[in-house]
Amino acid sequence: MKLLAIEPQQYMHYYQARYQRAETYGHVVYVLNGTGTEDFWPAERYRLVGSKQIDDIIAEAKRWHAEEHFDGVITFAEFAVTAVAAVAEALGLPGIDVRAAIQSRNKYLMRQAYERGGAPIPSYRYVAELRDALSAAEEFGYPVILKPTLGAGSYYVFKVHSPAEMAERFGQAQDGIAHLGDLLADADGMDLGPNGLLVESFLDGKEYLIEGVAWDDEVYLGSVVDRITAEGDNFDDDVHHAPTTLGEDDLAKVHRAVTLAAHAQGLRRSVMHAEVRFHNGEPHLLEIAARVGGGGLEDIAKLTADHDPIEATVDIGLGRKPRVRHFQPTGTHITAMCLISAAGIVEQVVVPDEVANSDKVFLLKITAKPGDKIKRPPEGNTIIGFLGTKGSSFEEAFDTMNDFASKIQVNFATPATSPSELLEHA
Repeated sequence: MKLLAIEPQQYMHYYQARYQRAETYGHVVYVLNGTGTEDFWPAERYRLVGSKQIDDIIAEAKRWHAEEHFDGVITFAEFAVTAVAAVAEALGLPGIDVRAAIQSRNKYLMRQAYERGGAPIPSYRYVAELRDALSAAEEFGYPVILKPTLGAGSYYVFKVHSPAEMAERFGQAQDGIAHLGDLLADADGMDLGPNGLLVESFLDGKEYLIEGVAWDDEVYLGSVVDRITAEGDNFDDDVHHAPTTLGEDDLAKVHRAVTLAAHAQGLRRSVMHAEVRFHNGEPHLLEIAARVGGGGLEDIAKLTADHDPIEATVDIGLGRKPRVRHFQPTGTHITAMCLISAAGIVEQVVVPDEVANSDKVFLLKITAKPGDKIKRPPEGNTIIGFLGTKGSSFEEAFDTMNDFASKIQVNFATPATSPSELLEHA
């Protein structure tokens, strides 16, 4: 089978490994990037449109489809979900409809869909000005969450504790979303709904990450992972643990909540990355993305729950039901983390043999390449890569992960001492 993968704007080499993995299932992957580098994929299966405009991307996809007769269109990128839906529709291939894709991309439209469908969510308000944000925060009670409607990767997401802090963070977030499109690279020429800010009530319980599948009337929680981050105010340092500590009753609650939300969002045949957080003993939806989660969650799902989100993406792209089951842990203990560094221009990332060759490591991906720009909150949330370790217990896996992470060295060609200095190199 021939699969067409799309990125409106190439995001470094972040998704290359997933395209390669999709080919291990016996398919051939062709990559169409709106803009990007010439050497990203084998030349005979790679095209650059030279534009992020959705009409240009669709036109080139149609030309290529006439030659190759693709069997499906896929993406692993948050900012490509809407473009892929539009291309699949234009080519007459399986895919979620464009409206569902937009509701999966825009957090404000997503919240409205959840309300209509009766899915449990935090209180929220779309805020155009600081006074609106202050009013919402006063009503909900501090702390609150401030986030972009069209964000991803925790860019410009803040936990805000006071009116004074809201004034500071609101300005940072408002300035940030002005160039967020350049960072996340959605296709141009599509109406993705309001591009602004939300204030949400804070949910004070634990958070869980789910790799799932919606197939017709059923929703499957393929993998459930605990987020164990020592939380700050920027939500940029994800650390995960599996198997989940949730009991059967809470898992049933989560399944009901995610099912309501997925159907409200319009996801009938789709992979899903769902984020759920408890509050007063009940699960609330943070979001459902219509793509596979990042941070190595595909490897975690396979190892700890025998669920393969990459294979599910491929199967659904081809219009067939994936091999999926309701959540059933394998019993393997893992911890995994995003590798975070200081800001700067990367010269080299050095991984010692002790880490690279350890049988305790199940996940090691260095996504940052020489010359890449690393940005830190509030200007951005670029990571170096991912590290995951396994053990006979949570404690063993966690201690090994932290020890190995401390031994990975990042050398900078141009360290940034201030946000303005880093932006000069952008």
